[in-house]
Amino acid sequence: MDMNSSILIVEDHALTSFALKTSLSSLNFVSSIFEAQSAKEAYEIINNNKIDLILLDLGLPDINGVEALSQIRAYNKEVKIIILTSHCDKEEVQACLEEGINAYCTKDIKPDKLSEVIKDVFSGSMYFDSAVSKYVIQTTSKKAVPKEFDNISVKDCYNLTQQEKRVLILISSGNNNQQIAKKLDISVNTTKVHVCSILSKMGVEDRTQAAIKAIRENLIV
Repeated sequence: MDMNSSILIVEDHALTSFALKTSLSSLNFVSSIFEAQSAKEAYEIINNNKIDLILLDLGLPDINGVEALSQIRAYNKEVKIIILTSHCDKEEVQACLEEGINAYCTKDIKPDKLSEVIKDVFSGSMYFDSAVSKYVIQTTSKKAVPKEFDNISVKDCYNLTQQEKRVLILISSGNNNQQIAKKLDISVNTTKVHVCSILSKMGVEDRTQAAIKAIRENLIV
């Protein structure tokens, strides 16, 4: 992680922006914090400064937040982008995923948790709030694996057992614990044990992040 990282807050509510800036100022790896109240201001800042991470609200006053995201991504494909919004609309979430966001947080996230998410994103991890996890699974499962996993395998990463690999494949194709248990002919409790083990080994908090990590890292082949 760069110890001199710069963050851009794109938020049109002054009080929210102030609270975010105050909270993030305590992070020892953040050297500069920029603020923009509109997409236009954000573009100007991005054009004139090296920005490492953007906290982006979707409810901007000038243009749609997803459109702003798309334009930012077209200009800079490497910058880390965390959506921080009160919007949890399925279409918006899926559009953001298509643009390659690194995290999607709702505005009721606690400051300590947001700081943790930012650190994780800088380290290459992803985070998706539980409020949008079902939309994330729906989107990623379309790109993941077929419903049946014959001839599908998982690369030997994270020290997963063969059964855990089967469970991960089924998680990544959108199956819940009951569906996984039925397909593998095991109990739901056993399935839960495998899922917990997978999350621990992969260093993620929930099944959504496990599925996305597996797909983004091309673990399923």
